[in-house]
Amino acid sequence: MMAHRERYVLALDQGTTSSRAIVFNRQGIVIAARQLPFEQHFPKPGWVEHDPEDLWASQLEAATGAIAAAQIEVGQIDSIGITNQRETTLLWDRATGKPVHNAIVWQCRRSSGICKELREAGLSEMVARKTGLVLDPYFSATKLMWLFVEYPELRMRAERGELMFGTVDSWLVWRLTGLHRTDPTNASRTLLFNIRQGHWDTELLTAFRIPEAILPEVVPSSSAEAFGRTKKELFGIEIPVTGVAGDQQAALFGQACFEPGDVKNTYGTGCFALMNTGAFPVPSSHKLLTTVAWDLGQGYTYALEGSVFVAGAVIQWLRDQLGLVRDAAESESLALSVPDSGEVVLVPAFVGLGAPHWDSEARGTIVGLTRGSNRAHIVRAALESIAFQANDLLVAMERDFGRPLQSIKADGGASGNSFLMQFQADIAGHRVVLPEVQETTALGAAYLAGIASGFWSGMEDVATNWRKRREFVPTMDDATRKTMIGRWDRAIAAARGYKKEGS
Repeated sequence: MMAHRERYVLALDQGTTSSRAIVFNRQGIVIAARQLPFEQHFPKPGWVEHDPEDLWASQLEAATGAIAAAQIEVGQIDSIGITNQRETTLLWDRATGKPVHNAIVWQCRRSSGICKELREAGLSEMVARKTGLVLDPYFSATKLMWLFVEYPELRMRAERGELMFGTVDSWLVWRLTGLHRTDPTNASRTLLFNIRQGHWDTELLTAFRIPEAILPEVVPSSSAEAFGRTKKELFGIEIPVTGVAGDQQAALFGQACFEPGDVKNTYGTGCFALMNTGAFPVPSSHKLLTTVAWDLGQGYTYALEGSVFVAGAVIQWLRDQLGLVRDAAESESLALSVPDSGEVVLVPAFVGLGAPHWDSEARGTIVGLTRGSNRAHIVRAALESIAFQANDLLVAMERDFGRPLQSIKADGGASGNSFLMQFQADIAGHRVVLPEVQETTALGAAYLAGIASGFWSGMEDVATNWRKRREFVPTMDDATRKTMIGRWDRAIAAARGYKKEGS
């Protein structure tokens, strides 16, 4: 009888602040979901850590909870797809499976000094040419270098092959199936992977002093066999794990951005714009990243990416640190309670600035304050800052790719803020389109898994599932747009002009 029952794909979405699991049907519709937060650790200013065991335990509980909430049997799960916070660095014991240090999160800036030394050693050009990335604490290799500098015994153990390194996807795959593997989308975020040749690069490994023995095997993002099957004791049966992609690439896939020039922007903790550039990597002359979008086993698809470190997190800051809002919904109503920001501009460079500035020493700044400024102006300026930062990325993409954008497909939690989406359309001068299914990151992982397993026949099949929910059309005149962008640029200069003592 089971053969005639409907089947589903389970997506595991391990994010920066929570672990989620979602059950999708063939139409790409959410059947059930479970989400569990986990503790954030901030040992020092600018440092961010997670306990790897918290990541695993919360993700497993979310998975079993989602299946239960869907009121289906485990045997109805066709396959599992995984998507994850990228760049976050984990190191664990090969024999015991125990982490030897907390995970160092992508947001963490502790390796700023190492990056400066590497840049001064003249490695920037070689790194950019091979990886498409910049020398910044954002990426995995410098975090791993920091661990080996601070804990020399870990380097010795790594050189003896006693340790295993992975980004979060590798940690989950290893716990689920016992295999030490990753996909090119995650490998391409480590500073150790040659994105043109498709392998761990010996020259990069030597430059970062990373022993190759600790690295996972790189296999296609969508594969029927490469990631193995879950251990029977986890779900009662073995379930094939057939899709893996970093969260932003998964969202690009979930938004059906399958043609060169297609763009999606995810408004989450950070803000991440990706443009599909097709079968060839496009080098950026505007400080964007060139990265692998996905690998279906028939050659890489590439993307241009711009990363904003603090987007939706600025609303959390307004709530938790300043007490200016009770929740995200109040931020929208407060922003709409004033006609404009009163020329107040907020730059949320709390952990430095990402693309296209890449300034780890920049700090958060509020400019334009007067006696007439109130909390509504500050809240509105905070929301506007998300759109301004995204616009900087979109402008750089247009210049690198050599053609204007047609529209922006938006997703992520903050895309539910209508004020923000309308302001984004206005300041960018482009339509902003929201999909009917907002869980595009998890959906992309599900699609990658389901295409490999045969649940969906291919990209054309899943593209028919994409449906528009809402569209925001620009209404701002060019003169106002130009004035506001000029004000933003001056605020950015102020944020970059503030340097810590001794820097």
